[in-house]
Amino acid sequence: MRVAAALKAKGGDEFAKPGSIIEIKFVKGESLSLTASRLLALMILTAGGDAWEDRPHRIRKADIRRGHKGNERITDMLQELHRTLFAVDDKSWRGKKATLLFSLISRSREETEEEGGEAGWIEWEFTPDARKLIQASETYAVLNRQAVLGFRSNYALKLYELGALRLHRRQATWRGDMQALRAALGIPPDVYTDFAQLRRKVLEKAKSEIDQLAHFRVEWREIRQGRTVTELEFRFEPKGAPEVIETVDELDRHSAGRQARREGTVENVSVGQGAIPAPRKAVAGRKPTEAGFPRGSLRYGDDEAEFRSIGRQYGGGWDVDMIADGFRGHMGERLEKLRGAKLIAAWKGFCEGWVNRRGRPQ
Repeated sequence: MRVAAALKAKGGDEFAKPGSIIEIKFVKGESLSLTASRLLALMILTAGGDAWEDRPHRIRKADIRRGHKGNERITDMLQELHRTLFAVDDKSWRGKKATLLFSLISRSREETEEEGGEAGWIEWEFTPDARKLIQASETYAVLNRQAVLGFRSNYALKLYELGALRLHRRQATWRGDMQALRAALGIPPDVYTDFAQLRRKVLEKAKSEIDQLAHFRVEWREIRQGRTVTELEFRFEPKGAPEVIETVDELDRHSAGRQARREGTVENVSVGQGAIPAPRKAVAGRKPTEAGFPRGSLRYGDDEAEFRSIGRQYGGGWDVDMIADGFRGHMGERLEKLRGAKLIAAWKGFCEGWVNRRGRPQ
């Protein structure tokens, strides 16, 4: 919750989602729809470090709509969150193993009187069981709001959250049998019963979206008994700095044409008669000074505090200046063009990759 509060205060697109919510089980293997999963993510982002408190939270409908003209989808999403049951391992009043069933949302209010434009809010409260689970979570994943809203496959979104959580734990792999996989991704038991179909419709599609929109890549290994796939092992690997920059660029682009860019197909854009495409403005960036990152030392100076903090958080205990030297050597002349969010994303991705390649210092 402290991390969630800090990220919310900082602003930007990153937010923390508790590991307990990411790893929660769906009753009967059923999952939330993609739109309901996005709404839940926005609710957690909005609540921030106050998500565990017994109090209402509020969000504008405009922040949910994402360009949709009507509000009926918001009503559907709220109702889905209310009726979806989740399960966690618990103890009975006799101290025996038990399964606790509960929902995440206790009640909500949606303004139905429109005042025009972007007006309208929703208000909700998390259930006591959900708040307890959120507060007790000792792990979390740092997710990107643009990435969450950019996924077109619910299974890709779930695998993205799982990968972000595993990387934060410094556990780059996840292994499970088919039942565990279905539970983790929320795949109903009667859907994609043939593994070849599951591979094509779920795994390959999820991988292509994650590789394009996430700060890491995902690979999997199929473990067989005879000809039958019995287990899968996923490996999540942080992207290198140049790949992170490409991801930041992609998240800044409009979603139209994203699939074509992902598949490497050519898009033919026709310009209407008399329409003149506006030229892209060149933004003149300030060249980094000798004293500022990525030059110089990260040990001193308030200007480098954010980069120093990232290096310590994601660098696995390695000396931040050692990682910075590696970053400068890896990026070379490309550093001169990096500014703002791209520089931060590239530095964070390099720190994660450094630990992934070298492990922790002895």
